[in-house]
Amino acid sequence: MQSIWEWITPLIRQAGKTMLDARNVDSRENITVKPGDANFVTVYDVAIQDFLMQEIQKQIPTACFIAEEQENDTSILSREFCFLIDPIDGTTNFICDYHHSAISVAMFSFGVPVFGAVYDPYLNELFWAERGKGAYLNGTPIHVSEHPLELALVAFGTAPYYREQFGEKTFGLLKELFLCCSDLRRCGSAALDLAYLAAGRNDIFFEYRLSPWDIAAGALLVTEAGGFISQMNGNPLDYTEPTPIIAANAQLYPLLLKKIRETDLQP
Repeated sequence: MQSIWEWITPLIRQAGKTMLDARNVDSRENITVKPGDANFVTVYDVAIQDFLMQEIQKQIPTACFIAEEQENDTSILSREFCFLIDPIDGTTNFICDYHHSAISVAMFSFGVPVFGAVYDPYLNELFWAERGKGAYLNGTPIHVSEHPLELALVAFGTAPYYREQFGEKTFGLLKELFLCCSDLRRCGSAALDLAYLAAGRNDIFFEYRLSPWDIAAGALLVTEAGGFISQMNGNPLDYTEPTPIIAANAQLYPLLLKKIRETDLQP
C-alpha cells in the first residue's frame, strides 16, 4: 500500500505554486478581515484550502477536514481520516510579500496524529513526519538540537489576535529567556517555527494562543525529531480548541516548563 507521504506531498507542492504565482495579494479585493486584531484571509488561502480538500477526497473519499477558512466541528478528530489544514500559515507575511509562509497539513486517525507536513514554497523546503518513522526535510532525516540554554535560539509568537489578553505575559516570558539564551526570533509562522525546531534551527518555541491547524503538523514534526511539545502547563496538546504551547529540545523542555511555573507566566 502506498504511504500517505508518497501521494500527499506532491499535492502540497502543487498547492505551493498558488502562493508563488500570487499577484497583488495586498489589494483590497483579495483580502477580507476576520474577527480579531489583524486577522486576515486572502483569496489564495481559500483557493489552496479548496484544492487540497478536493484532491485529498479523491484519494480518501471518507476524509473529513478541520481547516482554518471554514466552520469546524472538532468532534470529527475521532474519525479514521481527519485532516487539519492551514492553507497559508503566516498570512500577514504573505500579504506583505515577506516570503516566510507555509502550507500545513496533518492527518489524524481516531484522534491520533499520524502524518504532518509543512511546506515553504519560497525555499522549496518540505518538512514531513510520519508517526513512528521520524521527521524529514526534502527526504533527509532531521533531529532537534542538543543546545543548552545559553546557546539556545528562542522562537516565539505574539498571539496577535489576543494581544490585550496575552501581550504582557508574552513579553514577560521573553525577557526571562532573553537574559539567559543566545537570542530571540519572531518570524510570523508557527508552523515554520516548529518545523525549524524539528530541524535544529531553533531550540525553543512558545506562543500563548494557537489554533489546532497552526500546530498539528508541526507538533508531529517536533516529536518525531526527538523534541517535546505540550501546553504551557505541561498537559498534552488539545487539538479541539485554541491552546497555549511550548516546544523545545529534550534538554530545554523541562527548564522552560519550570521557568514558566516559577515566574507565574502560565496563561
